[in-house]
Amino acid sequence: MNKKKRYTVMALSALLVASTMAHNDEAKPWTFWYWMYGAVSKAGIHADLVGMKNVGLGGTYLMPIRGVSERPEYQGEAAQLSPKFWEMVDYSFQQADSLGLDMGIHICDGFALAGNPSILPAESMQKVVWTDTIVGGGKKIEGMQMWQPESYKDGKLQPAVSEGGYYQDIAAFAIRCKEKPQLFKPEKIEYTEAVSTAKGYYLAAKPASITYSFHKPVTVRSMRVVPNGNNIQSQRLLVQASDDGINFRDIKQLVPPRQGWQNTMCDYTFSLPTTTARYFRFSWTPEGTEPGAEDLDAAKWKPLLKLENILLSNQPMINQYEGKSGAVWRIETDAAAKSETVAMADVLPLKLENGMVMGVMVNGNLMNKLPKGTWRLLRMGHTSTGQTNATAGTGKGLEVDKFSPAAVRKLFNSWYALFLNRPHSDVVKYLHIDSWECGSQNWGYQFAEEFKARRGYDLIPYLPIMAGVPMESASRYEQVLKDIRLTINDLVNEKFFKTFTDLAHEQDIEVSHESIAPTFPADGLQHYQYADNPMGEYWLNSPTHDKPNDMLDAVSGAHIYNKNIVQAEGFTEVRGVWNETPAMLKPMLDRNLALGMNKLFFHVTAHNPWMDRKPGMTLDGIGLFFQRDNTWYPEARGFVDYITLCQNYLQQGRPVVDIAVFTGEEIPSRSLTPDKLVPILPGVFGAERVASEQKRMANVGIPMEESPVGVTHSANILDLKDWCNALHGYKYDSMNKDALLKWNFEYSPKGKLPGNQDYRILVVPQPANTLSAEVKAKIEKLREEGIIIIDKPYQAKDFSQYGIEPDVVLPEDMDYAHRCVLEATGRKDIYFLTNQEDKERQITATFRTRTSKIRQVVKLSLPAYGSAFVILSNKEDMQVISQTGHKLVEEEGAGFTENYPSVLAVADKWKVHFDDIRKDTTVTLPFDWSKSADEKMKYYSGHVTFTSSFEWGDSVPVSAEEKMEVPAEKTKTAPSNDGFIKIQLGKIGDVARVLVNGKQYGYAWTAPYEVYVPKRDLKNGSNEIQIVVANTWHNALQGAGEGKAPFKGIWTNAKYRTKSKALLPAGLLSTINIVY
Repeated sequence: MNKKKRYTVMALSALLVASTMAHNDEAKPWTFWYWMYGAVSKAGIHADLVGMKNVGLGGTYLMPIRGVSERPEYQGEAAQLSPKFWEMVDYSFQQADSLGLDMGIHICDGFALAGNPSILPAESMQKVVWTDTIVGGGKKIEGMQMWQPESYKDGKLQPAVSEGGYYQDIAAFAIRCKEKPQLFKPEKIEYTEAVSTAKGYYLAAKPASITYSFHKPVTVRSMRVVPNGNNIQSQRLLVQASDDGINFRDIKQLVPPRQGWQNTMCDYTFSLPTTTARYFRFSWTPEGTEPGAEDLDAAKWKPLLKLENILLSNQPMINQYEGKSGAVWRIETDAAAKSETVAMADVLPLKLENGMVMGVMVNGNLMNKLPKGTWRLLRMGHTSTGQTNATAGTGKGLEVDKFSPAAVRKLFNSWYALFLNRPHSDVVKYLHIDSWECGSQNWGYQFAEEFKARRGYDLIPYLPIMAGVPMESASRYEQVLKDIRLTINDLVNEKFFKTFTDLAHEQDIEVSHESIAPTFPADGLQHYQYADNPMGEYWLNSPTHDKPNDMLDAVSGAHIYNKNIVQAEGFTEVRGVWNETPAMLKPMLDRNLALGMNKLFFHVTAHNPWMDRKPGMTLDGIGLFFQRDNTWYPEARGFVDYITLCQNYLQQGRPVVDIAVFTGEEIPSRSLTPDKLVPILPGVFGAERVASEQKRMANVGIPMEESPVGVTHSANILDLKDWCNALHGYKYDSMNKDALLKWNFEYSPKGKLPGNQDYRILVVPQPANTLSAEVKAKIEKLREEGIIIIDKPYQAKDFSQYGIEPDVVLPEDMDYAHRCVLEATGRKDIYFLTNQEDKERQITATFRTRTSKIRQVVKLSLPAYGSAFVILSNKEDMQVISQTGHKLVEEEGAGFTENYPSVLAVADKWKVHFDDIRKDTTVTLPFDWSKSADEKMKYYSGHVTFTSSFEWGDSVPVSAEEKMEVPAEKTKTAPSNDGFIKIQLGKIGDVARVLVNGKQYGYAWTAPYEVYVPKRDLKNGSNEIQIVVANTWHNALQGAGEGKAPFKGIWTNAKYRTKSKALLPAGLLSTINIVY
């Protein structure tokens, strides 16, 4: 049964935004405000903040970046923590206060992550380190010196030495060896001609092999790969062995672990089947390489084998122990390796008589008497990871120990609290923790004690496992390693994130977090329980750097932990080219609104200390240049107003999400992108998607593309723009184990989390044998309570067999978000719809209602990349609100009726004024000034004012619509003053604002580039129309690069990269229509 209603699509006018936003400043977007290299001025601060206020922002996160000494040519005087710096901070607070802008401060200098000069090595992030000494037993070893492992000294890590630097012992072990441990040095190394060693390492772009030859057979049980840089191909070798150097047999195909971008802290250890041979060959081919993703970052790039060394050993080692021990964010995915285990004969028992003893050390000397035999002395301790807040200036220091509340408080008091003690600091409303860029730690304050308290046994006897030594049994050492990661996860959440939140809340400050993955080995969702405002990030025109998982982490983390606001650091560009416009940004914005974001933070507004250099300072060319000296920044008010309107609606109520997807029990973990769900929900995705995903992952031929200019990468990287409305009318959240176990039925028979979030379906993609008894029991309890459990490939196209119809049915290349508002007088359902095609579309949308037997059908027209809100309420007629300004009436059998059928004549000639070069001319439209013969105009970037006129009043004929509304016996000689005229700009380059009779009426920044003017504001007779157009900086920077700058003062520290020297169209590129 369909239920139809008459409806109107309303224009997004400034009046509409103002009335909507009167009660919700939270809906305004914010921006990151970077002070670069200590180059800060009061004039620049004032101009920046006034610009933010005028463009409609609600506030900014102030973050100083880099130090004065790094770029002395900028003559910065406000080095972080200096008196000049605090003078500038005080002024910015005072200015923000006077303008009604709020602010947030990062937890340390720079943007990654939590370091400070006050942090001592013992208070910094720690890692387990060790040294090996091989000795013969049979006598008391008194004063046997064991080399001190790696230590931290003079600002850097130093290799094993006899003494010195920061290092703390944990324990020593003597391990009986059946044979002397060896790293085998090949007698000869040969490689095929595709391999080059000219750069000091093995480099190949085509299939290649490297062969090790030995004088006599050697027995190998493990290998260590030392890549050059973050190189995935060196982890994809086929290991073969031969007795004669001619006939080779396969030993193992290496499979890379899942890994993030900050992945060079450790080498890669692979266990091998025990193999005795004289020849070992390592073969490589680029074919078979995955296309790359956030959790396989190095696979994004052109497939090159870059290899420093391969080390073969006779010692059994735990496969991929570096990631399993928490030293780096990695996840073993090699199914064969998981089924293989180190032979029991090679596994080390705990007791002395069977092979191991904990040593007694005095000043680094082992004092034990050992039985006869060969012994491996393992001295284990911890030192600083050496990580710093690398993007800081004089506030740079070691990264704080994430397991020490006392060290975290010290960091808070050494940076953030200083800002709270400044005048006007009441403008500071947020503490921000940016994206995690400081790697991992697997030791820290009271780690052993915390481990024992949480896991129920002593870690110390098992410590050699962290050095890759297999002990007791495969199940045991794997469990110990998992327990280490679980403890790391517990501590980073409770000791780091929770401590910061508690400190902030004591000051009535809210907290925002960005993603912890894929750099720190933890649950990527769990830390959001301690964030008031979870935050993700997404990148513009930067496929290698985009963060779809980050956004999904933040969205799911917010939903499962009852956080209403989902922030996003938006539109970062790895290489900006100054051609960015609001119209270019809108499709990506809308996709992320549909994903669940409802609070945008532009990234980035770089402070420009100079009033005479434009476009000025940037984050060294990274980021969206959303700052006062961007040409179209004043006209961005229309774009910001649109964002404000959207966020106002999308912050109301709670999200409607039918499906929860379990992330599993592995640590580290994070949300699941839609491609990961295709195997478990093939029917819902459909046969076409299943086939296309198989093709994408096969990555045959390793197709590459270039985006942005100069960045070549896999063409098959996951891009969420290809996954709009992926589940065809169903939304999903990822749910971690913590949230799953908290799922209860206290509030609703459907089952709600403490966050009041309903889910009706639980998808469990993991095999049953990977789930703990605790999780299995919880899933069965949910099944008994009526939750639909999908734990095998689901072949149906939807979930209607369970009474769960699609929430909304949309055409392809559209997406949506749905919020439900429960009020005392009834329920309101807010749907956001986005057209992700670059063309106008007339669409039919069908919405699920509360009764499920009734579908609400809505027809509407959307422009290219257009969007709309459909609001259903049981107490009032449906509303549809669109940014487009189309006013449409649905009538039975009539389709869509445009209510502006009559056209006003506009004078042919337009006066044109170029602001920054003070030039005037007269033109007819269309006019593209980039084609001008005058080079000052041709290369001009900035504002140009077009002026003309049109007639209104008695001389204007009545519109066709008004004629239909007037009774036949009456006559009407002039149009009514009710309603609006619509000024259609057509195609423009790039944004515009429209004034009539000197009054501004709106901005044209996206299709269909229209502005509305109330008829009552028009004069009887001639009316002046002015259209102020701004293009991007692209053309002026191109001209400046060619020595043809259109005006003086053009300067930026951002490199300018374009594929073509062709100028971009600029101006009014169509004739202007005024309809009524």
